[in-house]
Amino acid sequence: MHYSHKNMTTDKEILREKLEDYYTTVFEKELIDEIIKVGILRTIHSNEILIDIGDKMTHVPLILNGAVKIIREDDNGEEIALYYIEKGDTCAISFVNCLHRTESMFRGITEKDTEGIFIPVDMIDAWLAKYKTWREFVIDTYHMRLIEMVESIDSLAFMKLDDRLHKYLIDKVKVLDTNILIITHQEIANDIHTSRVVVSRLLKVLENEGKIKIRRNRIIIENI
Repeated sequence: MHYSHKNMTTDKEILREKLEDYYTTVFEKELIDEIIKVGILRTIHSNEILIDIGDKMTHVPLILNGAVKIIREDDNGEEIALYYIEKGDTCAISFVNCLHRTESMFRGITEKDTEGIFIPVDMIDAWLAKYKTWREFVIDTYHMRLIEMVESIDSLAFMKLDDRLHKYLIDKVKVLDTNILIITHQEIANDIHTSRVVVSRLLKVLENEGKIKIRRNRIIIENI
């Protein structure tokens, strides 16, 4: 994971305050102390690429607030959104890439302003052997992401397109915590792996049913 030093801080008191807001119930004190020693606090603005396909992983994020969309892209540039990582999450794929020193096969884009503590990859393996809570956190992360990946596959393989769109809009509202989605029909099409024309047609059906209102580059969720 590459990034500039813009919007970063290593202030230990700020890091401790941020960590204790969530992770004291997850990690033991000794591990939190180590995270504070090596972690870098970074704020990433909405719609920024956190990690791109082909990037080398140097740090793993612990998300404090916000949301990151994880995307897979094929050789033709076709995309599909797989899942989101939010407060208290990290990315299992990041762990795999870090441990095996491989390039990222996925793209992570912030859905809204996001704050995270970034841990150097060299610490990941060492903490697996040293801290029980870190091992449990990594295993739980793998488990949750695996379930979400299976749900994404099931959605693509078995759900009708209008149901997939319905689920996508509901998930988007939950992640962004707003019923006003600033998004184009093409962006939705990319995320659910279909064409813009099909998305526009299905959205019009939802609008005629009184479930949404369509505006230029935005969708207002009314009753979905």
